[in-house]
Amino acid sequence: MTQDPLSLPFDSDEMLAGLRPWIETESPSFDAAAVNRMMNLVQHELAVLGARTERIPGRQGLGDSLRAAIPHPRAGEGGILLLGHLDTVHPLGTLAALPFRRDGKLCYGPGLLDMKGGNYVYLDALRKLLAAGIETPLPVTVLLTPDEEIGSPSTRPLIEAEARRHRFILVPEPACPDGSAVIGRYAIARFSLQTRGRPSHASWTLDEGRSAIAEMARKVAEIEAMTTEDCSFSVGVIRGGQWVNCVSSVCDAEVLSMAKTQDLLDEGVARMLALGQDGGEVALEVRRGVTRPVWAPDQPGTMAMLEVARAIAAEIGFDLPACSAGGGSDGNFTGALGLATLDSIGLRGRGLHTLDEHIEVDSLAERARLAAGLFCRLGA
Repeated sequence: MTQDPLSLPFDSDEMLAGLRPWIETESPSFDAAAVNRMMNLVQHELAVLGARTERIPGRQGLGDSLRAAIPHPRAGEGGILLLGHLDTVHPLGTLAALPFRRDGKLCYGPGLLDMKGGNYVYLDALRKLLAAGIETPLPVTVLLTPDEEIGSPSTRPLIEAEARRHRFILVPEPACPDGSAVIGRYAIARFSLQTRGRPSHASWTLDEGRSAIAEMARKVAEIEAMTTEDCSFSVGVIRGGQWVNCVSSVCDAEVLSMAKTQDLLDEGVARMLALGQDGGEVALEVRRGVTRPVWAPDQPGTMAMLEVARAIAAEIGFDLPACSAGGGSDGNFTGALGLATLDSIGLRGRGLHTLDEHIEVDSLAERARLAAGLFCRLGA
């Protein structure tokens, strides 16, 4: 008799021990060598499973991607795509302030929640299925990327091309604060801004200078004041000046805009680009960066996946709400293509992108069982 995948021996302590090296291999997006060390670690683990792995060289100075076909009679064919990223927002050295540690029912570490933990438990589900001799109805392919935290500028074509080959896409990003899965996402656009002023000595000839920093400060207030409930603007990075005794001649900033619909995003983009000015004593240049398209909720394929997931969750003993959400992911790309995508089905926790990032330990086995059920019931 075939073993029930929901009864596989998932053990939280074992999973935390396996996760520790993942977390202690720091992998900030902009450090290609660090991300590739993380790819090496996971590629080795996938090879141990018997997966056929392929390293896809990085572009734009970013890290590599990793594609793996899990052992199956039809390995490599289209079926289920497990889509995740191994880069984090945390710079090298974050472990000094946020070491991997367990504190009762919580476990802390940079990137543990977003999204190394989710990737790990879904791979652990595959590991346990293979060990038990349970064959999934559809072959499973894993695609892990290096740049999601910066908008996936180098991997969007790869993600979209790979996703089109598959019937179902699973994205184990962190669960929403209430435990919800995500069945749609808002649109996101990034912008780079630069003000250029006139330098002068900050005491002898202060009145001759025109401060790029001062002008950028005024624009920050103006930009963030454009935020509404349906379209937000946030200035997350600002850099300016070189010497305190010089009036600043250049200041750079980065802005993130999120909108609930594509029309609202288009309006927001137009407002941002209109801020640019060549005239006057301080110039402002606005450049549009990477964009994540709207993933409209309630698509039939996604909703059918959600019903399967909810039935599995009920058998395990937890509810699985669902929502459309902000905070873009690579699910934006696959969902916008109309492909059946279930996102934010990873671990429960809090504090992603902060020095309080942690997971709820109980969610390890819970989400691994959900993963095993999805692998075994999708396409059955």
